Amino acid sequence: MKPGEPLTAAELYRHCDQSIFSFRSTDELNEADNAPGQERAVEAIHFGLESEIDGFNLFVLGSPGTGRHHFVREILERNAASRPPADDWCYVNNFSNPQKPFALRLPAGLGNSFKKDIEQLMEDAHSAIPAALESEDFQTKQQAIEEEFKERQAEAFKEIRAHAAARKIAILETPTGFTFTPQLEHEEGQEAEFDRLPEQRKKQIQQDIEELSLELRRFLQSTPKRMNEVRRKSRELEWEVARLTLAGLMDEILEKYQGFDEVMAYLARLQTDIVEQVELFRPAPDQQNQFLKRLLEGQTQEGSPQQMAVMQRYGVNVLIDHDGEKAAPIVFEDHPTFSNLIGRVEHQARMGLLTTDFHMIRGGALHRANGGYLVLDIRKVLMQPLSWEGLKQALKSGEIRIRSLGEDLSLISTVSLDPEPIPLRVKVVLLGERIFYYLLQAHDPEFPELFKVAADFADEIDRNDHNCRQFAQLIAEFVRSDNLKPLDRSAVARLLEENARHAGDAEKLSAQVRHASDIVREAHYWAGRNGKALIGADEIQAAIDARIRRVSRIRDRMQEEILRDTILIETEGARSGQVNGLSVLQIGEFAFGRPSRISARVSLGDGKVVDIEREVELGGPIHSKGVLILSGFLVSHYLPERPLSLRASLVFEQSYGGVDGDSASAAELCALLSALAEIPIRQGLAITGSVNQFGQIQPIGGVNEKIEGFFDVCARRGLTGEQGVVIPASNVKHLMLRRDVIDAVEKRRFHVYPVTEIDQCLALLTGLPAGPRTVDGAFPEGSVNHRVRERLIDFARKREAFGNRGKTEQNT
Repeated sequence: MKPGEPLTAAELYRHCDQSIFSFRSTDELNEADNAPGQERAVEAIHFGLESEIDGFNLFVLGSPGTGRHHFVREILERNAASRPPADDWCYVNNFSNPQKPFALRLPAGLGNSFKKDIEQLMEDAHSAIPAALESEDFQTKQQAIEEEFKERQAEAFKEIRAHAAARKIAILETPTGFTFTPQLEHEEGQEAEFDRLPEQRKKQIQQDIEELSLELRRFLQSTPKRMNEVRRKSRELEWEVARLTLAGLMDEILEKYQGFDEVMAYLARLQTDIVEQVELFRPAPDQQNQFLKRLLEGQTQEGSPQQMAVMQRYGVNVLIDHDGEKAAPIVFEDHPTFSNLIGRVEHQARMGLLTTDFHMIRGGALHRANGGYLVLDIRKVLMQPLSWEGLKQALKSGEIRIRSLGEDLSLISTVSLDPEPIPLRVKVVLLGERIFYYLLQAHDPEFPELFKVAADFADEIDRNDHNCRQFAQLIAEFVRSDNLKPLDRSAVARLLEENARHAGDAEKLSAQVRHASDIVREAHYWAGRNGKALIGADEIQAAIDARIRRVSRIRDRMQEEILRDTILIETEGARSGQVNGLSVLQIGEFAFGRPSRISARVSLGDGKVVDIEREVELGGPIHSKGVLILSGFLVSHYLPERPLSLRASLVFEQSYGGVDGDSASAAELCALLSALAEIPIRQGLAITGSVNQFGQIQPIGGVNEKIEGFFDVCARRGLTGEQGVVIPASNVKHLMLRRDVIDAVEKRRFHVYPVTEIDQCLALLTGLPAGPRTVDGAFPEGSVNHRVRERLIDFARKREAFGNRGKTEQNT
């Protein structure tokens, strides 16, 4: 490549050498070991996953479509396979405080087993305890307690009767209780006989009756106490029978879980509570009849009311079950609401009230991922109310505390549960775009403490043989996973070339895996339509062309308006102060180039270069910066010893929207210099590139789209062999042009000129030498630069003359 000379066709496109592939189709390829060219990110992921220190969670940042989810999943699956499965977690009743259920940890697979064991224990207890309470031995002991009570009652009453008989007082039982009457000689007419008794005798009888009444009252008052004693003994007997019965029933379960202290403590509490709540296991006749009636009527309620009450009190809520899993859990939570992350306590409407118990506790993603890995999309997390705060709180505290979002926001006042927190040991992997990472890093002081490892997926990777082969393996992997037709070598090569084109760099490959995979999926359709078993380069090209055609309506409409001269773009002839600039429009995922007329006008003035776009607030800051650079170049390059005495205006003609970027600054400078030198610019050429204050041409973006945009206009009007595009030489390495552009260049009907400085641009656009600067600061006569300098000197002299004339008139 020689600056100022047209590029050859070979320099406009870098083909993929198919000889680097040893396969005939992608069916022969194994899966890629790692993401192609993403060694830095992969190393960071491995470091973050293998570090057991708190806070070393991962944030995988990069652009959408780079395959981050896919590669992270693969790495996690490999890491998880080397780690044991996570524990099961259950919630059980807290018998002393039901509002605060207990959490139990069990090895993977034992959670459901424990639940079934408790259910079986309850079922056995439902039959064994009533049977024990109805046994002959229990009935005998129970009867003995009752007989003892009766005997004590009879003995005490007998003693009272004896005391009464000794005092000749009779105790009579009436419907309303007991009464005392003296025993006189004649049973008939006792009242009259009592009246005839001496007063002393009457007083003695009344005193005896009062004493006996007091004794009887004490006896009757002590009866409930004795009855309570009987009930206590009876209850203790029931408890003892239930305890002995349970001891036999629980031997197996106690032996099975003897290595788990928390479970053993719960089983001890459960045994004590069952003994104390033994009435739950004693069936009531009316409830049995109701249950039988429901069965006869075909109702499907499971268990008797007592059994349901027992299971509600003693059942096990298996919150997390890892039965059958062989590796640590990997959880991708697609809807990370607060409840889906932290868990929730559900409520049930009963009799117009909301009720709940420990059976209604539901786990969240953190529970499912506990002991393994949790993968979240940071955008989705931040969009959900309090999800981000809930996640951070769990990670900081090292435990999962289930609570209601409504309670946190004080929206509801329903009485709920406060389950025991579960210890948290999880590796969280956040995926998101870079903007989220840097915003959180800057504005959330807790973020750097919790997510210390950043894995940055590059948008572009080096286009070398190793990466090309790895990319081919990646293509083969998703072809198999999507059940698509395999690709031959030519298809893979063409896909890699398109990938480089998508990256905008012949020496790079785009990391946008989604872009390549979508092309392959469409090529699969074309291969099927053409009746081919393998996808070839033609099918890849057909897919690319079809994708462009679907989204190119606006591009075609704009080119049509240019051809109809609605948008004024000349591709032949020469004009002073007018040049064809190039810009790129991005609509969705489709980018295309379009030429724009840039014009300049100059006159005597105060040295100001007016950017009309900026004046009307259509120019962005970068574009305005590029225009201001032009003033610095004019002064330093042409007239360092005199003040700049012109007024120039620059504008994008027929531009009705915002303009930003500095890629048109070289074109604007050429238009300005053409207007100053009064030398016409060839309209068959378009130019793109930014310029600095030293006149050096700097690289720009979208060079392929810009060249093709101008080529399409020229081709539709007819190529003359004089048309072409001037680009920065530093952009040559980015060229991956279309086949029709390359063919036109090869036939010398279109040209691409690389340049490194503004003088080369002027020579190409005007057809005249720009003229190098001599030692004394002058330029060769007849050169473009000489004419520019002379015009500027003329402006300076005229301005000076006007200034002197004004002073003379003022003095006069």
